[in-house]
Amino acid sequence: MRTTGTTPDGPVSDGPAPDGTVPEDTQPKGIRTGRNLPAAVGVGVVLGGVALLTLLTVKATFLLYMGAALAVALKELDTALRTRGIRIPLIPVGLGGAAMLTAGYWAAGGAVAAAFAVTVVAVLAWRMPGGTEGYVRDVSAGILAAAYIPLLGSTVSAMLAAGDGGRRVLAFIVLTVCSDIGGYFAGITLARGGGHKMAPVISPKKTWEGLVGSALATVAAGAILLPALLHGYWWQGVVTGAAALAAAVVGDLAESMIKRDLDIKDMGSLLPGHGGILDRLDSLLLCAPVVWLLLSLFLKP
Repeated sequence: MRTTGTTPDGPVSDGPAPDGTVPEDTQPKGIRTGRNLPAAVGVGVVLGGVALLTLLTVKATFLLYMGAALAVALKELDTALRTRGIRIPLIPVGLGGAAMLTAGYWAAGGAVAAAFAVTVVAVLAWRMPGGTEGYVRDVSAGILAAAYIPLLGSTVSAMLAAGDGGRRVLAFIVLTVCSDIGGYFAGITLARGGGHKMAPVISPKKTWEGLVGSALATVAAGAILLPALLHGYWWQGVVTGAAALAAAVVGDLAESMIKRDLDIKDMGSLLPGHGGILDRLDSLLLCAPVVWLLLSLFLKP
């Protein structure tokens, strides 16, 4: 998701917030959005199309797609942290992350926990030759990176492993995207004049109007998707949609906090109109364990 904020040196804009606006002092008159909307839509269609193709054909190929995206996201996080002299032990985190994603799909949950634990041990050992200076800082960053990206991502692998896993993951992605799209369109229609600020310190342009739009879109999508795709009940879709919304908002704000702390605009520039891969995955990563848990409770294995 895209957010905006300020730094001690002035305003920072990394595209429209979910309410569809950008800071007034960086927004030309007559322009409502701060990104190249055609490019953003085109990139979104391509990413979504690849996800749909892999999920509805040979679903295990989605693991390759997801693994590549998470590897790029990990590299983006490392590059961002290096602006503050923080270095993630990339090799143990990357290898451990691959093990977590694989274990989530082909093994039990205990294997994921074991892979994460071994990754922590490897990070602690890998950083030792670098000396004591910054050891705690770099190790902490490495453990955070392993938990934030591959560990959360492994719940998507676990979701995918079910017999109807392709449809479960598709529903999860659609719910998260609806949160973004609902907030965007509610923002440009309801939050005229700036709207009512929801988190002015973290994301000054996020509004309560945008949140209402996100809630309506996500809950409605859940009520439709669970019966249509997964043979669940509409009320289960409402609960799942509401939980996905809450997780998406936390994911959006958490990444904004990281970027504000590091004083950067985007995590990367790979995706025109979007920023980096991690800028697209922030809400998805935090939604994944929430949706996986609820679907595991609501649906038959």
